[in-house]
Amino acid sequence: MNQYNHPDKFRARHIGPSQTEIVEMIKQIGVSSLDELIDQTIPHQIRLKKDLQLSEPLTEYEFINYFKEIASKNKVYKSYIGMGYYPTILPPVIKRNILENPGWYTQYTPYQAEIAQGRLEALLNFQTMVIDLTGLEIANASLLDEGTAAAEAVQMLYGLRTAGKKNSKTIFISEEVFPHTIDIIRTRATLQGINIVIGDHRTFKLNDDVFAVLVQYPSGLGEVYDYREFFRSAEEKNIFKIVAADLLSLTLLTPPGEFGADVVVGSSQRFGVPMGFGGPHAAFFATKDEYKRLIPGRIIGVSIDVHNNPAYRMALQTREQHIRREKATSNICTAQVLLAVIAGMYSVYHGPKGLKNIAERIHRLTKLLDSSLKHLNIRQVNQNYFDTLHLVFDSADVVKTIRINALEKKINLRYISEKEIGISLSEPDDLKNVKELISVFEYAVGKKITDADFNSFAQNIKIEFPEFLSRKTEYMLHPVFNSYQSETDLLRYMKRLENKDLSLAHSMIPLGSCTMKLNATVEMEPVTWPELGNMHPFVPTDQAAGYLELTKQLEADLCEITGFKGVSLQPNSGAQGEFTGLLVIRNYHNSRGDVNRNIVLIPSSAHGTNPASAVMAGMKVVVVNCDSLGNVDITDLRNKAELNKADLAALMITYPSTHGVFEEKIIEICDIVHSYGGLVYMDGANMNAQVGLTSPAVIGADVCHLNLHKTFCIPHGGGGPGVGPIAVNEKLVKFLPGHSVIKLDQREITTAVSSAPYGSAGILVISYAYIKMMGSKGLTDATKVAILNANYIKSRLENSFKVLYSGESGRVGHELIFDMREFKHSANIEVEDIAKRLMDYGFHAPTVSFPVAGTFMVEPTESESKAELDRFCDSLLMIRDEIKEIEEGRADVNDNTLKNAPHTIQVVTKNEWNHSYSREKAAFPAPWLYTNKFWPITGRINSAYGDRHLVCSCNPVTDYVEEPVS
Repeated sequence: MNQYNHPDKFRARHIGPSQTEIVEMIKQIGVSSLDELIDQTIPHQIRLKKDLQLSEPLTEYEFINYFKEIASKNKVYKSYIGMGYYPTILPPVIKRNILENPGWYTQYTPYQAEIAQGRLEALLNFQTMVIDLTGLEIANASLLDEGTAAAEAVQMLYGLRTAGKKNSKTIFISEEVFPHTIDIIRTRATLQGINIVIGDHRTFKLNDDVFAVLVQYPSGLGEVYDYREFFRSAEEKNIFKIVAADLLSLTLLTPPGEFGADVVVGSSQRFGVPMGFGGPHAAFFATKDEYKRLIPGRIIGVSIDVHNNPAYRMALQTREQHIRREKATSNICTAQVLLAVIAGMYSVYHGPKGLKNIAERIHRLTKLLDSSLKHLNIRQVNQNYFDTLHLVFDSADVVKTIRINALEKKINLRYISEKEIGISLSEPDDLKNVKELISVFEYAVGKKITDADFNSFAQNIKIEFPEFLSRKTEYMLHPVFNSYQSETDLLRYMKRLENKDLSLAHSMIPLGSCTMKLNATVEMEPVTWPELGNMHPFVPTDQAAGYLELTKQLEADLCEITGFKGVSLQPNSGAQGEFTGLLVIRNYHNSRGDVNRNIVLIPSSAHGTNPASAVMAGMKVVVVNCDSLGNVDITDLRNKAELNKADLAALMITYPSTHGVFEEKIIEICDIVHSYGGLVYMDGANMNAQVGLTSPAVIGADVCHLNLHKTFCIPHGGGGPGVGPIAVNEKLVKFLPGHSVIKLDQREITTAVSSAPYGSAGILVISYAYIKMMGSKGLTDATKVAILNANYIKSRLENSFKVLYSGESGRVGHELIFDMREFKHSANIEVEDIAKRLMDYGFHAPTVSFPVAGTFMVEPTESESKAELDRFCDSLLMIRDEIKEIEEGRADVNDNTLKNAPHTIQVVTKNEWNHSYSREKAAFPAPWLYTNKFWPITGRINSAYGDRHLVCSCNPVTDYVEEPVS
């Protein structure tokens, strides 16, 4: 009956090469079949013995209809819960042209700044908005969520303690900080030996053991406190001050920087980003300029290019904490770029006046509700507030009645205790909503408000705060926030920025260890459905049946794929997955009384987040050497395991290795670690070479993290969002992280690692859709073709570029490393020169100088067709010819196409042309460029200049060029 099934199979849309192309590629490689190539690549002893047991694959049409039924099980009630998550209005022009636009969401982290100027400018807008609203001097380009940002602040300031405070190990946290934020800080602080004291800032006596304090502004219960005296007292004792702030409220309230804050953190979610059952959202982190080299995450700054034109790039890149490996104070790698872009564009669209009007309207409605409830003799205890009321009742029965009536009207309130209710208003609310809320309480207390009284209250509401709380400083004065308030203007501005950036919409992005595969439109489509976007993460579980069905099925599928027994979806980045996996391992050892086990063995080839995550988990790193073939040195591993056997906690290993090879002795490696009482953590960065062919459980691992933004199709978004769930074997299931607000399957041993119980739940549907539409065979075929594409590139380029590592049979996994160091000696050409020249050919460079300096790491993924692979290979071969011209003296060693790359349209079209090669060779070195040319918008950027003249906010562009380049 198969002839009656729809012929359009999703796996054929996802996998790039056709069957005919696969046959041609196999012939080029020199094998008789794809299976023969796989047999030569993956050790037979770790191959799966049976197919993955997954549901039958759905077509795109079938999936959308299937998932509509699941999504419809979510009950989307009006949310007044607050606690850092608020309904918001995403302007359709931003939704359609950024959130739903592959030109934005398929971009990668802007390491190649010359072809990333659009999103870099958008992120600079975000930073400027945060700097202005918080009243501090510098901000980063986003963090994962508010709780993580607060924990990062604690960690940073702990490292900044002065000599006289080195013995101070206590952080005081106001009891009115959001409970989920406290939970994440507790998770991190305990591992670093930091003590936590929670109490009332009004009565707590600061002492010499306290190195920092954290307060919420407005508080978690809604009160806007005057923290000036508390902060003065802290300043006198050399204590750092952290404020977790509501960004929108700062349009009306005194910015924390003006009353002494050292760090201000929070979420930009209510700047147009849907709640999404908890995420993803862009957190912010602002601080003083003197701390800029210790800020976690990334900072966008302004520099100049080789032509002295202003240009953006990631500033102080070498201070990215994970690059410092075991000396890191943070493991942040992925941020929330796409969401920061949206929040920044929301602020551009509304401008300072629009943001203030939105905030004033919310506050006005809140005051109207307060006046009405007081008329009903309901006690509201907040004296000064922005958007949140704190109601206290004498009877728990009244609260029960209110709750029942509210649910009947499809309203969610925050039930603080059996006698307390919180109500937080937000941008979508209006007079109708306020009247509906009043009716809930009228029923409970048996009194009513007349229309005349309500109208009288409404007409007499005034927007006023005490003088010491009222903002006086202007903000967001830069033209970018005051020029695009019409949709036409904003649309064109966003399009101008988009056109400056190379994305998967233009060409393949062959970044090794990044898996830039297809993010199918059908996978993305449900993300913006209101059934998913409008869900608060702390709703009663019976209202989230659709989400819970999605998460349960996704967890089960990931268990099947990894061979493990349990999954946590909470970590919202790959590095957070690493941290969580090590946290689980640590808690497992502690539960057995092995509290001394704190040594982690990490191969020298590992990504920098591995040792950084180990340090964050309170562990010590011992580096294991690699041999000349790039494999783990077994002898060194055994010796170091023996030397540290009493304290060995774990081995962290990436498989296939970061060198792109399936190590033959992986089972032996895992057995050695187990024999000394340690556990094996497998970094899932290269899982795209495993799915359906082998698994972490088969190789002997105990826990792994998965990058859903790599292997399972969540887009990179220009540097986030990411999702990094962990999978564990049976003995570790009970150690998976829990949550302080929403209880998760008896998980109480390990506290939360993300603010929301399911992390970035709003984008889990992307990976879910991918698995459901690919099925077992589709996923396995994708893995095979990913390996095929890498080996095809190897076969085409290995005679021109040295392949640094390969397996025993001469094959590579899904990625490979080309050694470019020889060209430094033969032609004075650096790997960076080749990377920049690729831009002229329309390509993003592969990963540069990782894991080996002076190399390219190439990962084509399964989604690229043979035609695209050939175009990439042809480009590199033509560049090799250009290098040969230099080697043979036919091109100048300094004035050549590589040293001057990339070539902008401004340079190529100028009347003056003083180079020894033609304009055509500069800009159109390949025939396909005449009909499809992507122009880099800026010349090669001078990063050193930008670091010496650090500018991380929007100033007039004429201010940036102050002196000749030295």
